[in-house]
Amino acid sequence: MKLTKDRIVDAGMAVFAESGYQNLSMRQVADRLDAHAGSLYYHVRGKDELLALMADRVCLRAYDAGTAALASLPPAATWQDRVHAQAAALRLSIKEHPGGAQLLAESPGTLSTGALSLMERLLRTLLDAGLPADRCGIAADTLLSHVTGFVLQEENQPAAPPPVTAELYAELCERFPLLMGGSVPRLDQDEKFTRSVDLLCAGFAALT
Repeated sequence: MKLTKDRIVDAGMAVFAESGYQNLSMRQVADRLDAHAGSLYYHVRGKDELLALMADRVCLRAYDAGTAALASLPPAATWQDRVHAQAAALRLSIKEHPGGAQLLAESPGTLSTGALSLMERLLRTLLDAGLPADRCGIAADTLLSHVTGFVLQEENQPAAPPPVTAELYAELCERFPLLMGGSVPRLDQDEKFTRSVDLLCAGFAALT
């Protein structure tokens, strides 16, 4: 099968899912494609460009998912609803790619079409909501960074919490009464994410 940039990105995503950011190599990608490593460089200049292309793919798919989410909103949807729709679509899209949050957080900074598209649409949403133009950039960047960081934490969570003895629990309650006493509600990840975006939207609303 003919070697193309899209096939190289496909292989890169597969290797990344198995090996992670640090262990991804052009040789591994070439082996996945049953090709010589040197032949990849006719299409991709090196690992940094490949990582940027992979991150761009995640962002472009997130953009498409956000487009669908926005289209499903009722006509009376608020700007907060539009922010939530974009944030939720980005989170789900990142989670569809194993290690996707790490990829976005650590890939080389480039003028990615996908990332710029996500930012542009969110900027438009915030401007239309009445945020001052000089505050929209940091507001949009804060939201996008929050989503990436939230998924990064999700990806690094253990499958099950470590066991806690009765003695340790009593000690924790004594040392951290607010944390253990219910001031921090026990929420599932979806509810925690929704509430965190609610808080960001409340902060944005204070700027209007």
